[in-house]
Amino acid sequence: MEITIRPAVTADVPAIAANNRATAFETERWEIGVDVASAGARAILDEPARGFYLVADADGAVVGQCMVTYEWSDWRNGEFWWVQSVYVRPDCRRQGIFSRLYRTVEAMAEARPDVTGLRLYVEAANTAAQAAYARLGMHRAPYVLLERDYAKERIDRK
Repeated sequence: MEITIRPAVTADVPAIAANNRATAFETERWEIGVDVASAGARAILDEPARGFYLVADADGAVVGQCMVTYEWSDWRNGEFWWVQSVYVRPDCRRQGIFSRLYRTVEAMAEARPDVTGLRLYVEAANTAAQAAYARLGMHRAPYVLLERDYAKERIDRK
């Protein structure tokens, strides 16, 4: 199987949305609706100021993906790129696909003087993903992620 890493295009939205739904269920047992997942994926492609997707393409099929969003750091006068929505189809895992996606993001970021670093978050119990990220050169940051998730709160209120 030959893999090409490329920027996502509008025709990839159904595959990206399906992958995002699979990720949400696999990591959090959260069932995201098709409409929400599709609109979320399309929003990045429609508004590039929000970020971008890279996909791993195998003969026209999206077998892996990651999204990058931007965070301004006033302390560094530059952007952190957040690597998110990471997914590789189960039948394609352990073949270096995510490594290729990540290395592509890394090269893009390093080529831009306004990008100050890469960040990502991972489920605390997902030790396999943490080990993979460490092999790619990432290390634990000295922060604890806190959140207030209005989307989940709205679902819980129903």
